[in-house]
Amino acid sequence: MLTERQELILKTIIQDFTHKHEPVGSKTVMKQLPIKVSSATIRNEMAVLEDQGLIEKTHSSSGRVPSSEGYRYYLDNLVEPLQLPESVYNQIVYQLDRPFHQVNEIVQEAAKILSDLTNYTAFAEGPESHDVTVTGFRIVPLSNRQVMAILVTSDGNVKNQVYALPHNIHGDEIEKAVRMINDELVGKSLKDISPTLLKSLTSHQIGGEHSSELLDLVENVLKDAASEQMYVDGQINLLNNTSEKDIKDIQSLYELVDQNDLISELMTTSPVTKDAKFPVKVTLGSELPNDLLKNYSLLTAEYSVGNHGKGTIALLGPTNMPYSQMIGLLEYFRNELARKLLDYYGKFQ
Repeated sequence: MLTERQELILKTIIQDFTHKHEPVGSKTVMKQLPIKVSSATIRNEMAVLEDQGLIEKTHSSSGRVPSSEGYRYYLDNLVEPLQLPESVYNQIVYQLDRPFHQVNEIVQEAAKILSDLTNYTAFAEGPESHDVTVTGFRIVPLSNRQVMAILVTSDGNVKNQVYALPHNIHGDEIEKAVRMINDELVGKSLKDISPTLLKSLTSHQIGGEHSSELLDLVENVLKDAASEQMYVDGQINLLNNTSEKDIKDIQSLYELVDQNDLISELMTTSPVTKDAKFPVKVTLGSELPNDLLKNYSLLTAEYSVGNHGKGTIALLGPTNMPYSQMIGLLEYFRNELARKLLDYYGKFQ
């Protein structure tokens, strides 16, 4: 642990570097410290911080910048959420209070709001859907061999997928599949509809040589309905943290953030513990498994929608982001998003 003065100096260096993006010298620290300390004393304390690996010297300046260890110490011991301007809160409430027709629309809008407010890349994962039930199913012909499968669930969501059918499949087989779902699966929760149950129903009620193809179709629709939806917004903001020399990494970064399974794994790998200081977890790039993210930080926050499950929101931004503001923003936003979703689910009680 550091002394109180050393903590003040480290905090000042991080806050100044966040604001100006330039190495911080002892004179700058002296002017900003809330206590009177000589420049020589500050230099001595900065030398201690450097020996401990919390700050480091750059080649281009005599000033110091925070290291990954320094950011980690700051985040674990010193950072405090900052209250945001009233205009920001009003904007969040205004954009979330417009009418939505599906849960996924709310979650998708959440990612957009966060990205617009921060100029970072934002992620929003919808709440678990395991207690949601099937309320209806249809198959609509689109062309000669293409159909759209439409599944409606009790939370108002409508899932649809387009499929190419085998050439020799008959219309009566498709009708049997639709009838089977509406007769046997409507009213059942998605978590209770297992592959074993589907296979049994398909073989007994549909039969025929194409039962396996129809089983795959039904399974895919139900799997999509039960999956947690991940939305990403602000991928273009990755450019804000990239110099010309590593512009080649941008394509790889774009591909990375579009891999929903990977991002979802990153967001849930290290959940916030019960004794955590804040409900927002910050994972530094040096702590993330992909080297492309070494200059970024991932902030994640979980939100709860009661019996309807939990979801996650996240921000991917530069390591030298203003953590106090971002933590304060995510703390407030997760509660507003949960409130909006609870209001929405209330329509279906």
